[in-house]
Amino acid sequence: MNKLVKGFDKLLVVRKFIVDFHNVSTVGLEASPVAQALAGLRANEARYFMNKYNHTFTVTSADDSKEVLDYVNRILKEERTIEFVAKPLETSSFQVENIKWTYVFYESGLAVNVLYTIDNPKKRAVGFKLSEGMEVPKELEGKFKFARQKSKLAGTIRGSFFVIKGEY
Repeated sequence: MNKLVKGFDKLLVVRKFIVDFHNVSTVGLEASPVAQALAGLRANEARYFMNKYNHTFTVTSADDSKEVLDYVNRILKEERTIEFVAKPLETSSFQVENIKWTYVFYESGLAVNVLYTIDNPKKRAVGFKLSEGMEVPKELEGKFKFARQKSKLAGTIRGSFFVIKGEY
């Protein structure tokens, strides 16, 4: 799926990739040392959104996602002074029902998601999911406790979150 975006003096083609949770693919994540586990984590998210909301989960290259990255980075920095050094590979941003969801998948194997309800400020959070085989990023060490979750697609996922207090 392609979308044309008008630039200053050129047209950019923004490519979206539909994440298939039946046939897990590392497309777009090949640079990660835990590419297969990260692909499984991404597919696990896609399955969740299809099953719960009948929503097709798509991702875009981080190179084509400056606004999405700025949004997530602003929340992380302002809420918890977190700035990841890992390279972002892909993003996803969409709204289902009254919830705006935003994802960033990092080369390290980390997935960050922002759940932002439009009409309920008490139900807003940032989630962190660690792909199987990756270490806890230094930026998160000692700040969060991670729960383990088993997934047929992703193996063991470790996850944590914090509640968003500000308006974004």
